[in-house]
Amino acid sequence: MRFFIALDIPPDSQEELTRVQEKLKTLIQEAKLTDPEKLHLTIAFVGEQPDQFKDKLIDIMQKAPQGIPPFTVIPSYIDGFPHLHTANTLWVGVKEDIDKLYELRHHIKDGLSGLGLPVDQRRFVPHIAIAKMDHFRLDPETEKEFEKIMSGQFSPIRVSSVKLFESIADHGFHTHNTLAEINLG
Repeated sequence: MRFFIALDIPPDSQEELTRVQEKLKTLIQEAKLTDPEKLHLTIAFVGEQPDQFKDKLIDIMQKAPQGIPPFTVIPSYIDGFPHLHTANTLWVGVKEDIDKLYELRHHIKDGLSGLGLPVDQRRFVPHIAIAKMDHFRLDPETEKEFEKIMSGQFSPIRVSSVKLFESIADHGFHTHNTLAEINLG
């Protein structure tokens, strides 16, 4: 199974992010938009593991949120990987209670390391991937438009649980199935 641990995006926030994607598509026609139902904020990408790892991952997820009460994050800016000016992936960054998000990530990362799984050592940047592109070059005018797109008021995303997903390849696309949901606190 191909596993990842993430925060789900509620329907009202999906709608807001879909409006961002639509505006983005008018600026960058070649952008391949993320399916709104697949929008999520990844905490940890686990990758391909034997099916029996599912129970071990659920155990990590049950321990990780202890002492972390529900919190909120708010979509606030557009950025990209590897960086905004030559992005392959455009994403929306979040602000607000990200200290709790970092704490949750840290606990999960420790649990994965305890299983001997490789853990991404890059700096964790909380984000929601909204589009993929090839050969993108950001010009100053488009950058200003990104700022306008994100200048609106976004609803807080209430984080009250963390989910374990499996990602199943399907003719070049991926289906995401929820395998477990663990409440915070």
